[in-house]
Amino acid sequence: MKNTITFLLLFMVIVASAQTFNPHQHNRAIHFPDVPGFKTIVCDFHQHTVFSDGSVWPDIRVQEALRDSVHAISMTEHLEYQPHGKDIPHPDRNRSYQETERIARPYDLLVIPGAEITRSMPPGHNNAIFIQDANKLMIQDSIEVFREVKRQGGFAFWNHPNWIAQRRDGTARMTPTHEYLVKEGLLHGIEVVNDLTYSDEALQIALDYDLTIVGTSDIHGLVDWQYKVPEGGHRPITLAFATEKSAAAIKDAFFAQRTVAWFNNTLIGREDQLVPLIKACLIVEKASYIGTAQVAEVSIMNDSDVEYILMNKSAYTLHANADIISIHPNTTTTIQVKTLEDLEEFTMTFEVLNAVTAPKQHPSIELVVKL
Repeated sequence: MKNTITFLLLFMVIVASAQTFNPHQHNRAIHFPDVPGFKTIVCDFHQHTVFSDGSVWPDIRVQEALRDSVHAISMTEHLEYQPHGKDIPHPDRNRSYQETERIARPYDLLVIPGAEITRSMPPGHNNAIFIQDANKLMIQDSIEVFREVKRQGGFAFWNHPNWIAQRRDGTARMTPTHEYLVKEGLLHGIEVVNDLTYSDEALQIALDYDLTIVGTSDIHGLVDWQYKVPEGGHRPITLAFATEKSAAAIKDAFFAQRTVAWFNNTLIGREDQLVPLIKACLIVEKASYIGTAQVAEVSIMNDSDVEYILMNKSAYTLHANADIISIHPNTTTTIQVKTLEDLEEFTMTFEVLNAVTAPKQHPSIELVVKL
């Protein structure tokens, strides 16, 4: 009897452990729909492990990505800054990528080779992704290293340009060095979102200098702790709109600026990328009048993780809300609209308050309602 009880207890522990560590069971999985003509790929291309100044082995980064349903990741270790070098010596700067890719191989997770070029300002810190050999980036000249990234066919983006360690006022500004890099086709993107910060000024730089909009976690510790995932938070990511889920297609999307950053329940991107995404998320499922009243109940399905905050800009007013409504994620929200007459179809216009296309600018969408 004692052995039976022991066996049952052990079995329960094993089952509980399996449930706890199943990377696909938690509702934390990041979900966005595809957009017309493209697949929506969830990317986090700025992460660290013990191979530079992070706190974890690459297997943790893989497990976190699987739990979050991230499609593509990159370990962008500091090339020049190696605080764990005495404990984990690795003269081969490709080692972090190689280990991460090996661990991720059994799973449907893409690992993109990358590195962080770590310099004082200017040019500050910059990530190089889609590279071939990180060792060849160990170049002292701060311009020549970008030329090597280009020779390797890599994509370079400016990291945390608002970082207070290099910008005391937290304000991203272009420098002559960055202007030269852009002019020479050596700098392709900029982080408008890094870790726990967002930069209006970096977004404006992206728009003014035709740079790709990037959002990353820059995680050094644990994703769950940093972003309070168990309490409903989420890591910052870049959504790339690619023809397929492959490294080549994602690279093409980044160079073509088909990206949107997601940060703290806010979407940041160019209007031509943001509006199709939002319209793919919000679907009018059904609509009907309430009895003989000229008040319509409209059910809107939100096929995404964003809780959309919408301001009504329509000619029609709402019956159960003021002009601002929330469309809850991954479920259907019903609103009541006063049409003042019997209609077979009408259009609702909303300003999306938690989407940003430029500093202090929000996109508008139209939802066609058929009764």
